[in-house]
Amino acid sequence: MSTTTNTNATQQQQPGRTWVGPTAPERLSILRDAKVIAIVGASDKPSRASYFVATYLLSSSPYRVYFVNPVAKEILGQPVYVSLADLPEKPDIVDVFRKHDDLPGVLTEAVDAGAGTIWLQLGSWHEGVAADAEAAGLNVVMDRCVKIEHARFHGGLHLAGFDTGVISSKRQVVA
Repeated sequence: MSTTTNTNATQQQQPGRTWVGPTAPERLSILRDAKVIAIVGASDKPSRASYFVATYLLSSSPYRVYFVNPVAKEILGQPVYVSLADLPEKPDIVDVFRKHDDLPGVLTEAVDAGAGTIWLQLGSWHEGVAADAEAAGLNVVMDRCVKIEHARFHGGLHLAGFDTGVISSKRQVVA
């Protein structure tokens, strides 16, 4: 599904960005339709964003989550795979935590693995990868966090990005 015809004012206001990503309802649809997420560039270091996202996805989402990292052996008690080609099943979403120059190679692996969506994390933007991914029939999300988007759509996001467990339209009054 091509997402280039959709509008997203936030992304269009960024200088040097011409690609327009999926709208909020389209991102929700991508997340609802997914069953399997592969985290490429997953880390076993608790200080890394990929570790935080992995912890959230394993504990607070319905997804089967796989980790891809050529050097780690285990993350959060789960096996780690060297590449997307080694996964036991096709990923619906490939969530990418890799540097800019590695993104074209990750896209090639994602296409070869039969992924439906390539999702580049916060701060990650590559218009060439977006164009190539869409040409290959993949959905593309860039500069967004799977954890934040999932929590936002499912009522678990506090201003700081944490689940407070409180369902209210008013701020909690602390004495």
